[in-house]
Amino acid sequence: MFKVGITGGIGSGKSTVCRLFAARGVAVYDTDAAAKRLMAEDVELKAQIVARFGAASYQDGVLNRSYLAEQIFGNDAAREALNGLVHPAVIADFERWAEEQEGAYVVLESAILYEAGLDKHLDRVVAVLAPKSLRLERAMLRDGADSEQIERRMAAQMDDDTLRDRADVALVNIFEEELEQMVQELDFRFKNRL
Repeated sequence: MFKVGITGGIGSGKSTVCRLFAARGVAVYDTDAAAKRLMAEDVELKAQIVARFGAASYQDGVLNRSYLAEQIFGNDAAREALNGLVHPAVIADFERWAEEQEGAYVVLESAILYEAGLDKHLDRVVAVLAPKSLRLERAMLRDGADSEQIERRMAAQMDDDTLRDRADVALVNIFEEELEQMVQELDFRFKNRL
């Protein structure tokens, strides 16, 4: 199965791009949703999290998000340890999922595609980019957060120049109506492996 990754910073419009691919009948894998599902349901991953972070990681079998957030907040080693458990589980789940799909290709959505090592499992990567001011405005509207919170999240993510350099394709998302045409062109390219 041909695999395409969609990445971009907060407010760039990667979810919009993925919705446009889905509207064209392409199967889309959301890594955020998958990570949450796996942390809640995957027996092996749950056992690894408990072994590393303690029994308080789950209460009555349910992930204790606030406890885990406390463990990793401001602790890079703990955050990396959690990512070191979750990312391989997501990659394995994606690989299984992709093989079950029909169609010419599948799409994976991830804000931390490169950081999680997902790029090594993909045939193409599309970076969705947008001016910082527009990303800030979109994220504030969507999340109900203030500019300071969004800027902190932006600062923790890979910058657009790096994404542009590393990706196979860069889409600049300023006007949503232009995105449809760009996705249509990419759909043609990916179906034909161009």
